[in-house]
Amino acid sequence: MLAEIFQSIQTAIAEATAMTGWEAVAVILAIAYLVLAMRTNIWCWAAAFVSTAIYTVLFWKVSLLMESLLNVYYMAMAIYGFWLWRYGASDVHNTASPIISWSLKTHLIIIAVTSIISLVVGYLMATNTSASFPYLDALTTCFAVMTTYLVAKKVIENWYYWMVINSLSIYLYLQKGLMLTSGLLILYLFMAVSGYFMWRKKMQQDNLDVNLSLAK
Repeated sequence: MLAEIFQSIQTAIAEATAMTGWEAVAVILAIAYLVLAMRTNIWCWAAAFVSTAIYTVLFWKVSLLMESLLNVYYMAMAIYGFWLWRYGASDVHNTASPIISWSLKTHLIIIAVTSIISLVVGYLMATNTSASFPYLDALTTCFAVMTTYLVAKKVIENWYYWMVINSLSIYLYLQKGLMLTSGLLILYLFMAVSGYFMWRKKMQQDNLDVNLSLAK
């Protein structure tokens, strides 16, 4: 009996150590993604792809089902984002898509629709799955899906959404014992603020360059 208990403890420790190691790799790549995204460097999407592949497995193991599915979506968006940033420019003479801003009305519609979808998904998860924190999990997941699309489109307001999503996710990950990821999200809060100002500066410079070009 004692031997079985000891073996179970050893197995649990080994699994936890392995998970922490993979979590550390995912965290490092996630930081690399955000740093590169702040600089509008296209290789941010490569870092994102590998990081989210790791998180897909980690979140599934701790029963954050929607978070796991979200990372499958992130992998697809990493491919789409790379293509869009490389070939999605509206100007045939420009190989990089520009940073843009959407109206307040558009964002209010996005928030309303995404919130409704989150409630529906949360209810379905609460009544049909063993997911932890189904409504909060659904809320952060649905808004992250939408916000990742804004990043791919280079909509500058994406940073506002990430500030809120990251704040909620910190609580969620702390409850599941993902300490490194919780620390990453705290870092993300500060980086999201910095990212917004870096994008705004670049957008203003791009607009100035366009105006100067048209004036010639």
